[in-house]
Amino acid sequence: MTDAVRAWRPDVPQVRGVLHATFEQHAYPAHTHEDWTVLLIDEGAVEYRLERGRQYAAPASISLLPPQVPHDGRSAVPGRPFRKRVLYLDEGWLPASLASAAIRAPAVLDPRAVAATERVLAAVLEPADALAAEEGVLALAALVRGHLGEPGASTRDAPLARRLRELLDDRLAEAVTIERAARELGAHPGHLVRVFSQTYGIPPHRYVIGRRVDRARHLLLQGSSPADAAAAAGFHDQSHLHRHFRRVLGTTPGSFAA
Repeated sequence: MTDAVRAWRPDVPQVRGVLHATFEQHAYPAHTHEDWTVLLIDEGAVEYRLERGRQYAAPASISLLPPQVPHDGRSAVPGRPFRKRVLYLDEGWLPASLASAAIRAPAVLDPRAVAATERVLAAVLEPADALAAEEGVLALAALVRGHLGEPGASTRDAPLARRLRELLDDRLAEAVTIERAARELGAHPGHLVRVFSQTYGIPPHRYVIGRRVDRARHLLLQGSSPADAAAAAGFHDQSHLHRHFRRVLGTTPGSFAA
């Protein structure tokens, strides 16, 4: 295993950057970030100091580092490499008031939070899955708030959920973000996702994908090519349609049309 780093900034609200890294010998000196850092270890373990406290990051957990808080990092086992993936999230992703709680308890062991982080890290690899990544970031925030001791907010607001559904239906072929929809509807993005999921039983991005697959199905039956149906239904490209069409309907667009 050799040292390797890959970093980029996906076009996803609140995501300031993504890092994939493998280090065999490198040790981070004390430094800070202007963003919230969500650290997921895939192999090995990392020892780090957050302010003055010694912490450990290992697989099956995420580590949460607040903005502007000094930390370092090195392999927890000298001579053994570690492999990690990191999300850098906007300073406003969580309230500043939760920074102290994160310093005291940066390790999040909740498997739901780990799974949410995995989903975001998978979604940011595909530009077509930006809505799923944005939704995952918001879901992760809700789980982390609970870990840090902030009480959950009420999610019963069916009229707001209905307004979001109408907005998504009206702009099915557009790349609508939850952030933009929240501004238009006068709601917090995280609350918007929660009320929609509770009211309709599925999150917004899955609703959108299902509606797009249904629209593409009708277009294929009317004689459209898979490429034209993908564009008209709002998919990123034909391969994006192919992936979701097969998952939802059990066959490919080409086979369905034939």
